[in-house]
Amino acid sequence: MPKHADKRPRHQQIAADLRALIMAGTLPRNTQIPSTQQLVDKYDAANATIQRALTILKNEGYLYGVPGKGVFVRDKQPFVIDVAAYFAPSPEGFTYKLIDVREVQPPVEVADALGIAPNETAILRHRLLLHAGEPIELSWSYYPASIAAGTPLAERKRIRGGAPQALADLGYPQQNLTDQISTRPPTPEEVEGLELPEEVPVIRQFRVIYSNNMQPVEASILVKGGHLYELKYKVTTT
Repeated sequence: MPKHADKRPRHQQIAADLRALIMAGTLPRNTQIPSTQQLVDKYDAANATIQRALTILKNEGYLYGVPGKGVFVRDKQPFVIDVAAYFAPSPEGFTYKLIDVREVQPPVEVADALGIAPNETAILRHRLLLHAGEPIELSWSYYPASIAAGTPLAERKRIRGGAPQALADLGYPQQNLTDQISTRPPTPEEVEGLELPEEVPVIRQFRVIYSNNMQPVEASILVKGGHLYELKYKVTTT
């Protein structure tokens, strides 16, 4: 007997099981899923419960219906995000919308990561990253005001070459980065900005960029929907 029982509604449990099968490739993309009656028998659940489970997965993009034919697994793989490098907005599909730029008192975790004293400020650049017009990431990037004030990083406009180029031009080229990964329910701003279906958690990255001599020059909070995206790390061992 497990110490902790799954108390979620039955349709959420079924959706979770089917989602795991899709992610594992057990239910391959573009293939038709079992019929409603087969799912009723498999999960010992009512027809309405199965339909609610399938609706969740359709809203999340895991399944799609074809009138007169049935329900099929999504025809595209999860959007894999390479966390080892910045996105370079380009004609190939990436772009971003600059939401806000201002000088702020940074959150405690940001101030600690950047080594900013309580009376010091940071420049915040708040952005929405899109791919093929679809929102994929909200970001809040902070730069010590002692470095960024009066530079392109503090201007309310796009930066040619992005923040990495601006930092390099200031003598702070990117050398290393660290990521702390967590998941949590989204805030209302994140639900609206990322157009998230109900009950989808977000992936939260707390990223710190280091320049020469491991000097922290940027701390970013990166938030993505957890339903269609995966993070990919590449680690070289010697």
